[in-house]
Amino acid sequence: MKVKKILVFTTAAVLALTLSACTEKAATGTASAAPSAAADCTPDSLATLTPGTLTIATGEPAYEPWVLNDKPEAGEGFEAAVAYAVAKQLGYDNAKVSWVRTTFDSAIAAGPKTFDFNIQQYSITEERAKVVDFSSAYYKSNQSIVSFKGSKIDGVTTIAGLKGAKLGAAVGSTSLDAIEKQLGLKAQVFNDNAAAVAALKNGQIDGLVVDLPTAFYLSAAEVPKGIIVGQIENSDSNDAGAGLLLAKDSALTACVTGAVDAIRASGELKAIEDKWLTVGAGAPVLK
Repeated sequence: MKVKKILVFTTAAVLALTLSACTEKAATGTASAAPSAAADCTPDSLATLTPGTLTIATGEPAYEPWVLNDKPEAGEGFEAAVAYAVAKQLGYDNAKVSWVRTTFDSAIAAGPKTFDFNIQQYSITEERAKVVDFSSAYYKSNQSIVSFKGSKIDGVTTIAGLKGAKLGAAVGSTSLDAIEKQLGLKAQVFNDNAAAVAALKNGQIDGLVVDLPTAFYLSAAEVPKGIIVGQIENSDSNDAGAGLLLAKDSALTACVTGAVDAIRASGELKAIEDKWLTVGAGAPVLK
């Protein structure tokens, strides 16, 4: 089933957050998620907010392709599926999972939480790890190329097919590095993503390189007849990825990390990513 595109975001703040957070290079020193530990990670032993129930939080609303139709309880969409896979690994069937909603900023602030873990594309950083815990990474964002239907690169399926294309990116971004180092192309450099988007709309460039979450938004809501041509595999060793967010010093952190590690090792996490962020979302990986 092909994931439907986002039509609108409810506030300008969401766009500002997405565009600013996704263009800067990752910090050279990222926070380490709590390690897995030899612990009893069964529902009878885990100190969840509600005994016997795993309470998971996501955004209000939650957007596609992370959560389909703003219904995380359906388990459809990348993050909804990851959440249920982690829950299952911990011994909770779907009936024992409860969903709550939070804003992005309130969840990441210091203090008590209304959830056992929160899944909203939270990048693991040293600064955030001072006030919250993270699991190990469940996702590392690929760079992606946004264009429009009928463009010079519409329909390109390989890196070789991009030869001669004019691609743009924001100055000082990992996207710029991807164009120059991974694609071997000379990039058109812009002061920020807003200027690059304007250039794409005006036909000054064939495509704009941004990270995948930003690409989903831009292709759906900002660029007329927008498309995601494809993804460029993440090669940034400084990118710690996105982790499940927990209260600081949570007794659940080691077990949740162990569950994420287990679904990664089994291949389940990769299968979920392939289903919801590549094939289903129409964003193939360019080889």
